Amino acid sequence: RRRRQRRSGRVVLLAALLVLGTALVLRTLRATAAAGVPAEPPGNPPAPPAVPAPAASGPSYDLHAFYYAWYGSPRFEGRYRHWDHALVPHWDPRVSAGFPRGRHRPPDDIGSSFYPALGPYSSRDPAVLAEHMGQLRAAAIGVLVLSWYPPGQGDDAEELSDSLVPAILDAAHSQAIQVAFHIQPYKGRDDHTVHENIKYIMDKYGSHAAFYKYKTSTGRSLPLFYIYDSYLTPAESWANLLTPSGSHSLRNTAYDAVFIALLVEEGHKNDILSAGYDGMYTYFASNGFSFGSSHQNWKAIKTFCDANNLMFIPSVGPGYVDTSIRPWNNHNTRNRVNGKYYETALQAALTVRPEIVSITSFNEWHEGTQIEKAVPKKTPTRLYLDYLPHQPSMYLELTRRWAEHFSKEKEQWLM
Repeated sequence: RRRRQRRSGRVVLLAALLVLGTALVLRTLRATAAAGVPAEPPGNPPAPPAVPAPAASGPSYDLHAFYYAWYGSPRFEGRYRHWDHALVPHWDPRVSAGFPRGRHRPPDDIGSSFYPALGPYSSRDPAVLAEHMGQLRAAAIGVLVLSWYPPGQGDDAEELSDSLVPAILDAAHSQAIQVAFHIQPYKGRDDHTVHENIKYIMDKYGSHAAFYKYKTSTGRSLPLFYIYDSYLTPAESWANLLTPSGSHSLRNTAYDAVFIALLVEEGHKNDILSAGYDGMYTYFASNGFSFGSSHQNWKAIKTFCDANNLMFIPSVGPGYVDTSIRPWNNHNTRNRVNGKYYETALQAALTVRPEIVSITSFNEWHEGTQIEKAVPKKTPTRLYLDYLPHQPSMYLELTRRWAEHFSKEKEQWLM
């Protein structure tokens, strides 16, 4: 009987503890609900506190993006510039006859197959520059490669890209981004005028904290210049400027720099070498469009560069579509395939172990190579392409992921 009494006493005690425990749980749940905090279901451990996201790592100075500052809007320029791009006729009048002519009429009809999240903006707008630098930083891009014409030159009589350089340098510096120059072809460009351009750029902007300098294998820090359509000038003319024995050589002077030529055709490799260039880039984002832009040729190009002490900078892009300004050029369109085209290009670039990768482009909207934020848009006459089902920032996020991958790969290569 004593054993039975002890057992019944235990049962009473356990029942009392159960009642007390239930009362405490109910009181806690009521207090939590009153405080407006969602209650955890009884029996589940409380969720751990949210860990703050790590601070964004700095940009990669081995990742260069081609940047265009030629856009204008009524608020800043008095009219739309470049967004109103003309439809370019085909060189064969018979082909041209089958396609529309005229100009685009912004803001609803712009010279692009995509529509920018910022709308048809002005490159002069400080808010736009700040947003662009934020997007570049979010993508981990360390070097903005500015499309540049000398003062008074440009592909538009009123276009003075040089006047924007101070604002671009300041805006870039605020995000720890650096600026390199992409010297465009202009009327009369040759080795003598480029000599003057280099002196002008270095004298005027060389002391700015955001002016990009590349650290060479010998430990020198030198400005780096991309020369677009460099093949338009004969190799022997460039040699006057870029070889140590040239008639007006920049080598071993205060204006020495790293000069990167555009490789289009296979034969350009030897011209670039004899001209005295330091390396080559491929620019075009349309795989197969040229010898240089064809991913399958990059291994052979890199082998040639390594054998001749040249730098190879492959150019990758998210896709290509320029039919909004060249309606007859559909055969060069490259579909983005929801980011797969871009990732394929990035993988092809990393396979050849380059020192630098260039991106075509941050904001060349006419050719649909931009990684800048784009939004869906439909008007009565146009349906724009977009990044759906992904967010407007999709290509910035992809770039950041690959920047981290590139950085890790480089550590392995160096080991």
